[in-house]
Amino acid sequence: MRWGIPERGSRPAHADGVGPSLSPLMGGEGLGVYAIIAAVLILNMGFARADNAPTRADIWSLKLGTPASALPQDAFVDYACGGNGGPPQQALTDWSDYDKCPPEPNGLHEVYFRYDDELEYWAKAHRARTLVAQYAGTKVLDFPVILSGLFDACGALAGLRIVTDPQANPQDRKQAYTLSNFFKARYGGDGWECADTPPAPGENPVGTLYINQRCTKLVRGDMRAVLETRFLRRSGQAEFSGSGKLTVGQFESSTRLELLRPDIPVE
Repeated sequence: MRWGIPERGSRPAHADGVGPSLSPLMGGEGLGVYAIIAAVLILNMGFARADNAPTRADIWSLKLGTPASALPQDAFVDYACGGNGGPPQQALTDWSDYDKCPPEPNGLHEVYFRYDDELEYWAKAHRARTLVAQYAGTKVLDFPVILSGLFDACGALAGLRIVTDPQANPQDRKQAYTLSNFFKARYGGDGWECADTPPAPGENPVGTLYINQRCTKLVRGDMRAVLETRFLRRSGQAEFSGSGKLTVGQFESSTRLELLRPDIPVE
């Protein structure tokens, strides 16, 4: 059985292309080269349009300590009371309705939100496939996630929560535990205090890998990171069914990150 979190597979680097010669040619060959040049110019125009694409706010643009009334109201959509990383609950108008959500044990009120999909439609209209993939859904580094802001009793943003979406397709969900690698890289690989929980009765590794880890780190003087990673099979989940067929999605794979003010108690 392997313990620890392996790196997600890296993507291959793209090779540099070599364009056609601009030397004048005669006959059909010349027309062929000019056609290639025209195609390259059209592509460059497309890239120029993509470079001028609008941008949208994301969770990293939200700053702890900001009052709910000062947060961007139109930058996100579908505000609701959060479900502790689960489905949204009561619908809200905006951040300022935080006090309609029941407090968690640490006293914070969770407000769910998601990214506006307007740019996804903009990218589709411009046939910008890379941007379509970038702006499709609410994601962090290509991982579907559930996002929420955590507010104290005075209405100040006291925390942020990112949880990989348990309703993602099995292929995306199986890789969800690797998102923790990116978070550790973002906030520095050193200084994390981690504890591994051994398997509970009935729990098993996925293949040879079992992960149930919780790490904390004081990232800066004004923020503490709490990172939880799970990759395992719960009791009743199995790789093969009773008839010997390979099962689909019978595992837990998740990453959960909370960024909190240092004065907020951590369980």
